[in-house]
Amino acid sequence: MIKNGANETSEAASFPISAGIFFGLGLGGFFDGIILHQVLQWHHMVTSAGFPPNSVDNLKLNTLLDGLFHVCTYIFLVVGLVTLWRSAHRRHFYWSSKLLIGSLLLGFGLFNVVEGVVNHQILGLHHVNETVPSEQWIYWDIGFLIWGVGMLAGGWLLLKKGQHSEP
Repeated sequence: MIKNGANETSEAASFPISAGIFFGLGLGGFFDGIILHQVLQWHHMVTSAGFPPNSVDNLKLNTLLDGLFHVCTYIFLVVGLVTLWRSAHRRHFYWSSKLLIGSLLLGFGLFNVVEGVVNHQILGLHHVNETVPSEQWIYWDIGFLIWGVGMLAGGWLLLKKGQHSEP
């Protein structure tokens, strides 16, 4: 319990980890969409599901679906912002770089693992790098998953360290 200036007591709240996770999910999605889809042009949303980028109609469909994907990642960021705002607005909480970065890494890694398993492996909508021969796609997909698992592990470790250092 912490005494404040008005001689009232209030509990200091923990860092809103869920806000960081939603921010991380959004940042992971934007990284994938902006870097892999637009800048590197390694794949689009459904390039391996019968809509390769070899015609204007297929590019239009993939661009639309990429845009809807960005809408979803934007929603993750808005949810993270609202969660952070509500937590900070209602009470003072413990600000910690370890907790913030750890929760961002958890969200980013979670995005990569779920997207990598569902879109790349289960549904086969696209693969990480479709500019290489198709027999090499699996190596890029596995690397993407390893990168995601690494972020999950790093995020979890930072969260544990940050929680132990809370006042």
